[in-house]
Amino acid sequence: MKQRITYLLKNAHEQGGVDPATLEVSKDSLKIPGLNGAKEWRITVGAKELPQEIWQVLKLSHELHIRWTSATPYDAISPLVSRTPPGLHVFFTPRKDASQDVLCPLLTNVFGRGISCHSVKESFSTPPILSERFAMSASHQYYQSLPDLHDLIVYLQHKVCSAENTVCKDQIAQLSKAASLDLDYDTISHALQITTTWARSPVGPTWSEVIRLRSKSDSVEVGVLNPEKPTEPEELSLGGFLTVLGEDDKPSATLFSFPARHHPLPIEDTTAFKTSFQQPSGLHPTLQLSFREESLKPPSPSCSLHTYLTLPSTVFLDRYQLSDPLFLASNNLLSLRSLSGESDLEAPAWVIKKWGSASLFELKSPRDYYDDDLSASASTEDQNKAGDWNVTIPLHLRYLDPSGGENMTSTSQPGKRTTKIPWPAVFWACEAEEGLKMGVNPFDRVNLGYDGLFGPKTMFYHVPPARVGGEHGELYEKLEAPVLDLQKSRYVEAGSAFVVVMGFAWVAWVLLRGTFGRKVDEGKKKI
Repeated sequence: MKQRITYLLKNAHEQGGVDPATLEVSKDSLKIPGLNGAKEWRITVGAKELPQEIWQVLKLSHELHIRWTSATPYDAISPLVSRTPPGLHVFFTPRKDASQDVLCPLLTNVFGRGISCHSVKESFSTPPILSERFAMSASHQYYQSLPDLHDLIVYLQHKVCSAENTVCKDQIAQLSKAASLDLDYDTISHALQITTTWARSPVGPTWSEVIRLRSKSDSVEVGVLNPEKPTEPEELSLGGFLTVLGEDDKPSATLFSFPARHHPLPIEDTTAFKTSFQQPSGLHPTLQLSFREESLKPPSPSCSLHTYLTLPSTVFLDRYQLSDPLFLASNNLLSLRSLSGESDLEAPAWVIKKWGSASLFELKSPRDYYDDDLSASASTEDQNKAGDWNVTIPLHLRYLDPSGGENMTSTSQPGKRTTKIPWPAVFWACEAEEGLKMGVNPFDRVNLGYDGLFGPKTMFYHVPPARVGGEHGELYEKLEAPVLDLQKSRYVEAGSAFVVVMGFAWVAWVLLRGTFGRKVDEGKKKI
C-alpha cells in the first residue's frame, strides 16, 4: 500500500512558511506541528489488499470513478480547487460482456440504503461526448444526494479496523469532516486509488498529528507545501518540504511547477455566487445564480463562464424551450451546451427510473451583455438590482407521488413535498496553449462530469460558492412542490364517486324516459 499525505498551508507567506526544524523525523514516523491549511491523503491499494466484494466489482470494470463532495461550504486552497455539485457522483465504464448488475448493490452496501440505484441500465444515464479528443469520459453516469459519509465510515471501520484498534477507527471517523472523497480504478493500473481532502483539521484549529509507517512493505511520502507564484499563467507552483518515512532522516526542500487543469481565481478576484429559487416557485421554478457584477470578470479574454448542474429526477429541463436565442438572452444564458439523463417532458416522478439529468450551460457575463446587440432584451426583471448580476435557469417540476418518494424528504405542511437541488459548479473555461501536458500534475483531477465536455487543453478557473448560513450552511436549495394531500383526498374521492353515480343515474333516467316515452307514443298510434 502506498500513501501520499500532503499539507497545503494557508497564508503561508504571511506566516513565514514552515520551519523544517519543527518537523520531527524518526526512523518510522513524522511529527507534524500545528499547521494551518488543507490536507490531501492519497492511498493506493492493490487488488490483493481489497475486500473480496469490492474486487469482484472492480475486475468487471474498465474504469470506475466515484466523486463525493461535501454540502458544507469550504475555502479551497491551491491546487485543490476543483469542485463538483455536492453529493455522490459515479462514472462507470463496464468491461465488454461483463455483468452490469453488480455495481448498484455494492454502492448501496458501501454508501448506505439511501442510494436509489437498481441497475446500471435502469438508473445510470449516458453522458454525451462533445469533444472527441478527450478520452477520459466514462460511458455511464449516476448522481445521488448524499449529505454525509456516515455509512461509508461504518463500512470501513468494520472491514479495515480490528475491534480493538481505536486509532484506526478514529482515523476513518475523520471522513465525516472531509471536503471531498475520490475513488478511482482502471484496468491499466489494477489498483484502487482513494483520495480524501480536508479544508482544515477535523479535530482542532490546526493539524497536529504523528504519521507512522505501519509496515516495511508500505510506502509513505509526506509533503508540507506552500503555494508559490507561478512563472507561467497555465502553471501552478508549490514549494516546501518532502519526507519519505523509513528512508529520510530529515525533510528535503523542494520547489516545482506544473501545468494545471484546475485553477483558483486570481488573488484580487473576490467573485462568488449564490443560488436561490425565485418566489413563488410553483410547478415551474426558476433557479437563479447571483454574482456581484463588478467582480465578475474573466481571468483572460479567451474565457467563457459556465455552470454544470445535476438535477434529481423530480425536476427537469425543457431542451426545446432552451433552444430559442431570445429566450436564452432574456435569462442571461448563451447556450445549453449539453443535456443528458431524464428529459421526458410528460412523465411523472414515479415512473422515472434514471437518477435525473446533468446539464452544462454557457452563461452570459457582463462583458457579453454590453457587447451584445440584443442587450436591450437581455435583462431579467430584477437585473442589476443592488449591483447583482443574475442568471436564471427555468426548471419544471414533475408530478410527485403523494405517498412520498426516495428523492424527497417529508415536510410538516400538508399537501407539499420538499425536494433538494444541489448548488451547481460554476467556472470559467479558458483555452490553454497547445503542447501542455496536464497529466504531469500530481494533483490532477479528471472525470468530474463536465471536464469531458471540453477539449483536453481546457483550463478551469473555479468560482466558489458564497457562504450562506455560516459554517453550518448547506449547498442545497430546498424546493417545496404542491402534491395531493392524502388526508383530504378522501373527500375528493367521495365527491367524485357521488358525481359519477349521479351522472350515471341521470343518463340512465334520460335513456329510460326516452325508451318509455317512445313506447307510449307507438301505443297511441295503434289505438
